[in-house]
Amino acid sequence: MDHLSFTHYGVHYIADTSNSIDISIAIDFASSKVRAFGAPDPVAAPLAVGGFVGDVNRGGSCNCCTYTLTPHCNGTHTECVGHITHESMSINRIAPRSLLFAAVVSVTPEIIGTASGHDRVITCAMLQQTLHNHRNCNAVIVRTLPNNQKLNINYDSLNPAYFAEDTLQWLASIGVDHLLTDLPSVDRMNDNGLLLAHRAFWGMPRGSTILSNARRGQATITELIFVPDTVADGNYLLNLQVAPMITDAAPSRPLLYPIRKVMEPV
Repeated sequence: MDHLSFTHYGVHYIADTSNSIDISIAIDFASSKVRAFGAPDPVAAPLAVGGFVGDVNRGGSCNCCTYTLTPHCNGTHTECVGHITHESMSINRIAPRSLLFAAVVSVTPEIIGTASGHDRVITCAMLQQTLHNHRNCNAVIVRTLPNNQKLNINYDSLNPAYFAEDTLQWLASIGVDHLLTDLPSVDRMNDNGLLLAHRAFWGMPRGSTILSNARRGQATITELIFVPDTVADGNYLLNLQVAPMITDAAPSRPLLYPIRKVMEPV
């Protein structure tokens, strides 16, 4: 099957499922290029048990490695509210199991003066303007401009852009359950542990770490994606593939399927 026909809020669409667009940044164990929050590079080491070595180049019968990585810092990952709660919550329970109606939008963060200098912030007004023609979306994919160097960058020496708290409060209020961004965090990287935007999106009070306080425990945040310049802003079907790990976050591979309208609502 290379096309999928579906109706969303009374509008009929055709999706081209033969032409998926991968917007993930793969975790490269041979030559890691993306890093954040001081995390070490991911490591792959051949398994050595008794006389067995998991490396064909060293005489092993097959390749079999042990992988060490930090999902939040080494590449595209999807996280759940368990990221900020005392109680455990696994992304494997929360990750969507169906295709999502998504909007890709591009924004140029606004430069705002702060006590520590100048920050680049994605404001609520900015997203309201870019999303006014893309309502009724399950997911929103935010590409920040300029769109360069995101496949080869160490964020530790930078002050990346981030979302204002009320921006994610607004996204939550219009029913967006899945937010994807090319930033290393929806919050300021050094925000003294407040994580205001995370909490706003999951519907948690400021400072809360109690799972039952999350009014939107079904929501997910995906960070460190890359949307190529060749991908136009607009609506797509999103297949959010998440590694089946019992953790608060796991590596993920979001795939976009182009769609086109074939019938407006009567």
